[in-house]
Amino acid sequence: MNLQEAISARHSVRAYKEQPLTKDVVEVLEQKIAELNRVGQLHMQLIMNEPKAFLGTLAKYGRFRGVQNYIVMAGKKAADLDDRIGYYGEALVLLAQTLGLNTCWVGLSYKKISGTYVLEEGETIQAYIAIGYGETQGVTHKIKTIEQVSNVSDSTPEWFRQGVEAALLAPTAVNQQKFSFEYAGIENNRHKVIAKKGFSLIGYTHMDLGIAKYHFEIAAGKENFKWA
Repeated sequence: MNLQEAISARHSVRAYKEQPLTKDVVEVLEQKIAELNRVGQLHMQLIMNEPKAFLGTLAKYGRFRGVQNYIVMAGKKAADLDDRIGYYGEALVLLAQTLGLNTCWVGLSYKKISGTYVLEEGETIQAYIAIGYGETQGVTHKIKTIEQVSNVSDSTPEWFRQGVEAALLAPTAVNQQKFSFEYAGIENNRHKVIAKKGFSLIGYTHMDLGIAKYHFEIAAGKENFKWA
């Protein structure tokens, strides 16, 4: 499975089997986490065989069951931290899908268990990602149309349409999809695309936009445009 196929196959999964991650899978995940931490200036951490974070009232409210492994999404406080967490975290989510795993972004329905993670000075945890072998592969949810979230038309490039379609398959908080993509023409022989977050009382729009931008890049091809 490649990343484009992973975008279509990925659905949020909240119930997991009692099946440990294999050694090979863990090595691939940890190598990718180390790489993305360097590139994204983050402090993501894979926690394994630890069920306490997803036990109790919050987890029940979120309908989580059997979560034993998760990724702590942390980094130094900054205006763009949530954007980077969304973007690089989704890279891990899609990698996990190619490895036969299932995932779910979690903003609230978890507990921080002391001693399971490390935070450096000035760092904060913004989300968790549950990861493991799901009881199911998840289900599709209703999504917006490409016209609702972009200025796609007969005159915009086909890669732009493909990018927006992939962005609409990105996970967002309570499926809110508060983002938009605008094809902004050509400047210095480069196509320009503007990505914007919308307003939401729920929040998480910066993180959602980072996730959606990663999907857009995969389908549209980073070589075809620049973010403006």
